[in-house]
Amino acid sequence: MEVNKRIEALRAEITKYEHYYYNLDNPLISDREFDNLMQELIKLEQEHPNLVTIDSPTQRVGGKPMDKFPDYAHRHPLLSLDNAFSFAELLDFDQKIKKLVPNPSYVAELKIDGLSISLIYENSQLIRAATRGDGLVGEDVTLNIRTIKNIPLKLSEDISRLEVRGEIFMPKKDFLKLNDEQEEQGGKVFANPRNVASGSVRQLDPSITAKRKLSAFVYDLLYIEGLSLSEQVEILSYLQKLHLPVNDKWQLCNNIEEVYDYCLKYQELRHDLPYEIDGIVIKLNPFSYRSQLGETAKSPRWAIAYKFPAEEKETILNDVEINVGRTGIIAPTAILKPVSIAGTVVGRASLHNFDLIKEKDIRIGDTVLIHKAGDIIPDIIRPMGEKRTGEEKTIHPPTNCPACNSLVVKFADEVAIRCENINCPARLKESLIFFASKSAMDIEGLGPAIVEQLVKEKLVSSIDDLYKLNHSQLLELERMGEKSALNLLNAINVSKERPLHKLITALGIRHIGAKTAYTLAEHLQNIDNFKHVTEEELKKIPDIGDKMAESVVKFFAEPRNLETIESLKAFGVNVVQVSINNKTTLSGLSFVITGTLENYTRKEAEELVVSLGGKVTNSVSKKTNYVIVGSEPGSKAEKAKELGINILNEPDFINLIGKV
Repeated sequence: MEVNKRIEALRAEITKYEHYYYNLDNPLISDREFDNLMQELIKLEQEHPNLVTIDSPTQRVGGKPMDKFPDYAHRHPLLSLDNAFSFAELLDFDQKIKKLVPNPSYVAELKIDGLSISLIYENSQLIRAATRGDGLVGEDVTLNIRTIKNIPLKLSEDISRLEVRGEIFMPKKDFLKLNDEQEEQGGKVFANPRNVASGSVRQLDPSITAKRKLSAFVYDLLYIEGLSLSEQVEILSYLQKLHLPVNDKWQLCNNIEEVYDYCLKYQELRHDLPYEIDGIVIKLNPFSYRSQLGETAKSPRWAIAYKFPAEEKETILNDVEINVGRTGIIAPTAILKPVSIAGTVVGRASLHNFDLIKEKDIRIGDTVLIHKAGDIIPDIIRPMGEKRTGEEKTIHPPTNCPACNSLVVKFADEVAIRCENINCPARLKESLIFFASKSAMDIEGLGPAIVEQLVKEKLVSSIDDLYKLNHSQLLELERMGEKSALNLLNAINVSKERPLHKLITALGIRHIGAKTAYTLAEHLQNIDNFKHVTEEELKKIPDIGDKMAESVVKFFAEPRNLETIESLKAFGVNVVQVSINNKTTLSGLSFVITGTLENYTRKEAEELVVSLGGKVTNSVSKKTNYVIVGSEPGSKAEKAKELGINILNEPDFINLIGKV
């Protein structure tokens, strides 16, 4: 019984803290304190699975991928709104209202640019979520909506049945971050946050939705048992009281002039908001007249949407600049005739990739229509073909890298083209930093600041140049003393002895992490064997898929990479998979890592264990062999003690693995 009470208390605490964090932007405790509470709840629920409930905060991410979304017939039709584009049209709407309502008051709310959703609660628990669909029948997307952190799984009051309507959206900063990640990975970029929100909610695998930073605002009460409200302002206040996410920018307006002032205000401020809006929704505040005003087949007569004018401008695409990103992706940038849009002068816009240029048929010399994606990033919507003169030039992707002249490559699963030369000047810093990382060649002291200086002073122009460095050169660097220089030279020299799988990891071959590098090195044994192996041969190796095989072959097909490898061999870098049969290995052992380590990030420690044949899991069980404990460990350390599992501090762990 005590366990049950503790679980209920934890759920209540976590739900409260989530509400303050996600809905009120007012965190009450630190992230670490929150994580500790969540870990305690997870532990208790794992030990007492019969006490797990659907509204527990631990159940936000779950469910198997679906084949399709079931249909859901809405209990109340989700109508759309008529649009107004001017003050004259708002006045016309107001005059129609006044035929029935003397001195009408209105509630003006921001029109969030996202995906409309219906949320159904029974006995205060979220039991169903459905898209609008055609207004009568939508798609049941409950599992996906449960992953959105600011939507409560349980209401703060006891209610038999409640149905509300809201909007799912992606904040601008998360949209921009997602597109950056997509471009870095060579994936497809998204046109706007609305498209991302819509696509994310319709993912058949809820775990994909969970990774997208979606959010929600609720703005309408469709049904409630046992309560009667008479005004829209009461609805908004009541929904907030239930801890549902309500946008707080709404305003009660006494007349249509105040409504229009509100519209103009947010037409100016829209770019300062953390989410996209495309207008203002105006609703008659008192409910008593709504039924008399009625509705058309599609829209209520007591509400209207004021739509902002589209912020799109025409300009000329003067040229295309081609740049190489830090991961080797070759990206085109449009050079535009400068034009003012959304408060700034725009002279450049990302074209993202050459597939997109071809798909939109964008040409140099085109008159193009531009806007700001996510209200921030200039983006070309389309070329205006009707204004072509015949002088426009087709844009072709380069066959050679503009930074180093290497032949470009394109992977089957990507839209991007890449430079595979590990020493390409555009990606050299990134290559060096990764090469020296703990999961790779583990060159202690060679961090980003030193790499920056080495490249800036032209002491290193390729990875193999690291092994040419001498004492006097290092002493010329800022904040590099005698002892630091000697230590760094020693670390570089020691790195020559690393086994082949470390070197394969360090080369940064796409899709090849520490675990895969170990597998490849164990099978191929010598780096020379990588030069001639085919995709078909690689795919016969356990756990090596199509993408991995393609990446390895393309990397070793680049002549400059082969030159670098030959140079590394000449400097004495080991290129053979050293037999580790007589050394400590982790083959067949299971590890759990908890707390913060000093010498490794969590990912580096995990990759190190995996590269030595071990396995890393997230939970402690009787099958766990070791629990590695850093500073401020969680409940996993306590469970390890209870089960009598070997506990290693960081020095113990380093002693166990040795320097392999």
